[in-house]
Amino acid sequence: MPITDIAVTDIADFADGHEFGTAGAYVRIKGLARGALNPAAPENAGIADLDKAPTNAKGLVEYAADFDLLRPKDPLRGSGILVYDVPNRGSKRIFTLLDDVAPSDPARNNDPKTREDAGLGFLLGRGYSLVWSGWDPGAPRVNGNLGADFPPTLEDGRIAGRIRDEFHFGTRAPGDGSVRRLSYPAAATDQSGARLTVRSRESDPRTEIARETWEFIDDRSIRLLPEGRKFEPIKIYELWYEATGAKVLGIGYASVRDLVSFFRYRSANRGGIPNPLVSGMSGIRHALAFGVSQSGRFLRHFLELGMNADEAGQQVFDGVFSHVAGAGKVFANHRFGMPGRTATQHEDRLYPENWFPFSTARTADPVSGRICGLLSGAASDPKVIETNSATEYWQKGASLIHTDSGIRRDLPLPANSRAYMIAGTQHGGRAGADPGPGPCVNPRNPHSATPALRALFVALEEWVTQDVAPPPSRVPSLAGGTAVTADCVKMPEVAGFVVAAGANPILPPVAWVDPPEVSPPAPYTTFVSAVDSDGNEVAGILLPLIAVPLGTYTGWNLYRAQPDELADRDGSLIPFATTRAEREAAADPRPSLEERYGTSRAYVAKVEAAAATLVAERLLLPDDAVASVAAAGQSDRF
Repeated sequence: MPITDIAVTDIADFADGHEFGTAGAYVRIKGLARGALNPAAPENAGIADLDKAPTNAKGLVEYAADFDLLRPKDPLRGSGILVYDVPNRGSKRIFTLLDDVAPSDPARNNDPKTREDAGLGFLLGRGYSLVWSGWDPGAPRVNGNLGADFPPTLEDGRIAGRIRDEFHFGTRAPGDGSVRRLSYPAAATDQSGARLTVRSRESDPRTEIARETWEFIDDRSIRLLPEGRKFEPIKIYELWYEATGAKVLGIGYASVRDLVSFFRYRSANRGGIPNPLVSGMSGIRHALAFGVSQSGRFLRHFLELGMNADEAGQQVFDGVFSHVAGAGKVFANHRFGMPGRTATQHEDRLYPENWFPFSTARTADPVSGRICGLLSGAASDPKVIETNSATEYWQKGASLIHTDSGIRRDLPLPANSRAYMIAGTQHGGRAGADPGPGPCVNPRNPHSATPALRALFVALEEWVTQDVAPPPSRVPSLAGGTAVTADCVKMPEVAGFVVAAGANPILPPVAWVDPPEVSPPAPYTTFVSAVDSDGNEVAGILLPLIAVPLGTYTGWNLYRAQPDELADRDGSLIPFATTRAEREAAADPRPSLEERYGTSRAYVAKVEAAAATLVAERLLLPDDAVASVAAAGQSDRF
């Protein structure tokens, strides 16, 4: 049995015994799961370097992972559905994405204790048992993060190798630019062959930084010399050096497979290890997985690796929901992998993330010639819903999940797969988010995809439990003329609105460790949504804020310091003028709110009609329709 021990470290009533719907009160259970993997077993064949890990006396590779769960205090009152929320860099995200809990306090989000920590009560009100576990040994166990302990990768008794470490202050790296913490420890701090370069844009040639003008402070950090000189913001720095400390990161996928299988199929009286998710007999009938951003890419990678069948061939997840993953996977089944990396036009672009297969559909790779899909057609394949914001179409090649790059055609997805673009949203948009520009040129886009996610999560549950098919996919279409190349998108000319020159090219994987200055390989052909005369997208799910807009909402923005570079995963919001006079004074070609709607009452009526249509299409829940109408009535734009 892959799970060899479950050690419970804490049991506590959740939210002082507050009752959530028919599921009643919840209990929270934390602990440590231990497992062992057979390197020779076929179900583990896809785990990179598993054969190079130390083994125990039985020839098995041992590991440990933190777990955390919330279940109905009386399991028989629950829905019988296990929902596994893949931690994102060690943190819980499902309450933020589906229950509108603000992400401003990571410690609180990772350590939910009160009724308020469950947000709207959507998840617990449906009687789900929520499960989290650590899958990344590099995720720090701070602020309630979930970690894991995996064995090292040994090659001839060594765990050293030359790697590339990229960093950028002012976008992702914390700190003021004085010190850079390394992704892996340096094998030695006197490396004369270490190489540090800098460039302003991703397309620029690299400039060498002389070895005598920087130093290793210790085996985990470097700085520029003389001391006090800082790395410049936005610029791209790359360090090549001999590193140590590689671990068998691919164990993370198997650990999730085996732990969820254990919780789902093992009861307290089977296997000799108590299952804290159930009491007496298993009440788990179905298992769903949810992942956002890095976690969504984890689930796509999980499927590619064939991890949805456990050692007995049983299906692990009945349904998988991946949000804002684009066409990517995770740099986590590689030697010296860096799971936290995520590729955009300016940042991390040459790290492994986007590789074939991209789609759940079976298709041919124009680069390698391989023919396959994320789903194999096996009985263990789950039902899959993939949602993306507009950002993933501009930065993450999301069109590759439903278009064939080689022959430029729409892909018919398998019957057990759906894809949706939520128009006019950015990667991390949410209601109440700061619309200020930050490091960007344009104001950022706070439009939230969450109402659509809630409706589609209910649709996934009904698909799995009742075989009720979800709404048809809604994505930009080549056949319908709504999928276009980025250079064909024509935005309105509005004073102060800086427009993107193009989308991030999605490259085939590159294996450069210490790259020469050569041209990159030809990118895959990707598409974005066509836009209307306001610059708003016409494809995908148009939530009320886009169906009845108050401005132009995009999935892209640009850096103020580099206005020809797409800004990480930010979008833009350019509000419409309130009156015709205001519009004419600004030479804004977009009709004003006065010209579009006339009065607030007329605007609210249009929002109400748009929301009712979405409810009828099962793309919006009735409660969210009511909330959208109420928000429209409270708008201060009229």
